[in-house]
Amino acid sequence: MRADIKLNPRAAALETQLVDKFEKIIEPEIGLDIYNLGFLYEITLDETGHYRVVMTFSEAGCSCIGEVPAAIKATLVDIEGINSVAVDVVWAPVWKMTRISRLGRIALGISPAGLVH
Repeated sequence: MRADIKLNPRAAALETQLVDKFEKIIEPEIGLDIYNLGFLYEITLDETGHYRVVMTFSEAGCSCIGEVPAAIKATLVDIEGINSVAVDVVWAPVWKMTRISRLGRIALGISPAGLVH
């Protein structure tokens, strides 16, 4: 899991499965998955199997603001141990291009070394 995504221990135990699911959810306007875009800020799983994702988008006017959270909910309930999913969209901290992973920058044709943190 990326170091910039906050995980609680229960969520961390499902790390491999989560990354696999998040890499399959594509932000349609940019054409890259939400994991490598750096849209995910925090992931928690409680003792009842309730999963909470805190995420953002590149801009408030993104047309997929309803579509992506619905896709997260639909795909994560397929993981054993997750009974329900809530997705909170936040605008602070503001998403910046520096959150795009190295793999994401390469996929988008952005120099991996070209972004200053």
